[in-house]
Amino acid sequence: PGETVCLMGRNGMGKTTTLRSILGLTPPKQGTVKVEGQDVTGMPAHRIVKLGIGFVPENRGIFPNLSVRENLIMASRPGRGGRMDWTFERTIDLFPRLGERLENMGNQLSGGEQQMLTIGRSLMTNPDLMILDEATEGLAPLIRKEIWSVIKTIKETGIAAIVVDKDVKSLLGISDRGLIMVKGRIVHDGPAAELAANPDLHVKYLGV
Repeated sequence: PGETVCLMGRNGMGKTTTLRSILGLTPPKQGTVKVEGQDVTGMPAHRIVKLGIGFVPENRGIFPNLSVRENLIMASRPGRGGRMDWTFERTIDLFPRLGERLENMGNQLSGGEQQMLTIGRSLMTNPDLMILDEATEGLAPLIRKEIWSVIKTIKETGIAAIVVDKDVKSLLGISDRGLIMVKGRIVHDGPAAELAANPDLHVKYLGV
């Protein structure tokens, strides 16, 4: 399975900026960004995502005036090497709730359904790596639980992930490795299970 890495830190510490820098949406102030050993610093975002990166942004980024079906089909493309592991049918199997809403417009969905659609759109690009910013922010507890389960399932298919979320316990529960960021710098990098068992670090760096 792919490695799942969680990036944690208090608000304003640079987590979203880091994700945007990886994707070419915000130029890094220093250093380089490499994807599979290839330097992509300064490369346009549309070229970076074609290297096998799927993005689930905090604002969801679906097309509100297109149906669920259209949102998914528009995102569909082969992954690297022509892989088409994630078809429309497989994505709907993962999100049966979306299967019931195929003809509904994006703006007719609940927040949880919109997040499912955003993840589904990302899967339809057949990525090697998924980046999820605030994966469960603002969602009801039952929906959050469903999203965490989906992320775990995606991991088991071999897709790697970088995940940001405020739900520290759930985040560490689905991750292999945990990173803590303070003012744009990584101050802790270690196994997620080890970090989960160290509440002192949570209090010191995360305030929880």
